[in-house]
Amino acid sequence: QVQLVESGGGLVQAGGSLRLSCTASVRSATVAAMAWFRQAPGKERMFVAQIWSGGTTSYGDSAKGRFTISRDSAKTTTYLQMNSLKSEDTAIYYCAARLYGKTGYDFWGRGTQVTVSS
Repeated sequence: QVQLVESGGGLVQAGGSLRLSCTASVRSATVAAMAWFRQAPGKERMFVAQIWSGGTTSYGDSAKGRFTISRDSAKTTTYLQMNSLKSEDTAIYYCAARLYGKTGYDFWGRGTQVTVSS
């Protein structure tokens, strides 16, 4: 069983920064990729960023140029550095894990709230 715990959310003013963390209770060798998604009130969950085990990263359009996904050397904690935050970034941010042999993100954290005040 994979458990993911997010932290680092909070209230920030527009233009500010936050760093989210996601700690995974799983052997890093079984994880193909880690990702961040977000869901704003009344909207569908959307992709923010992902990092593959080899280090390749990709970003959703809303995150490009402002957000950076990274991980620690043990590959058990994944980070999302968010800069130049906008009010439209307000959402619950979820961490997700994709294991080798799987085609999608099957494991999810409970989410952490990010609120950006304008």
